[in-house]
Amino acid sequence: MNIPPERTIGSIVAEDYRAAAVLTKYGIDFCCKGGRSVQEVCEKKNIDQGKLVGDITELLAREAKNGDDVRTWPLDKLADHVETVHHRYVEERGPIIKQYLDKLCRVHGDRHPELFTINDEFNACIGGMAMHMKKEELILFPFVRNLARSQRTGVPMKTPHFGTVENPVNAMMADHNDEGERFERMNAVSGNFAPPADGCTTYNTAFSMLREFEEDLHLHIHLENNIMFPRAIELEKQLAQAAN
Repeated sequence: MNIPPERTIGSIVAEDYRAAAVLTKYGIDFCCKGGRSVQEVCEKKNIDQGKLVGDITELLAREAKNGDDVRTWPLDKLADHVETVHHRYVEERGPIIKQYLDKLCRVHGDRHPELFTINDEFNACIGGMAMHMKKEELILFPFVRNLARSQRTGVPMKTPHFGTVENPVNAMMADHNDEGERFERMNAVSGNFAPPADGCTTYNTAFSMLREFEEDLHLHIHLENNIMFPRAIELEKQLAQAAN
């Protein structure tokens, strides 16, 4: 993989998602802030650019390439995957984490007031994601599936009520940025979800689940921002040109 200084972080992960493991290790947001260049990120975070590129290159050379490349999936398959895997994950895991956080606030909140900030931010995240996912499932994803179907069958697309797919895409990307910022605030007050020395099993479990939730959210957003959305925008334009 060629990684010049001007290359964006999101494009690296879009080409090969295995690179996400290295970016996560360096604390680099590759989904919501994937439009930043390698040079920009390294300068802001005081990261050795050569070391970062070397670590990514070494990882990709060490691991066998997975033949099931999501970039080659039809758009409707990708939409189905995001909905059945990542949307369901949020719906199933969110309430469990909320229960843990409520308990931690009751038991440890007097000694660790940052727990109330984490709890408030996570509750806002779950509420925001519920509305966000519903809009995707009822509006955006059906149109994405219709785009894929039109490409396969040659049946012309009807103009949607929202005008162009870029309109809901921009709204969804704004939501993604909001959730990314929520987790940045949670990470800031928790030391990247590091349990304190007096943390109990519930504390450790809750923070482990929050880290896992954030990792899934990053992948969820990456699949949409860096792969599904650009392809949907481009396909809509191609179908419109073909119809004229």
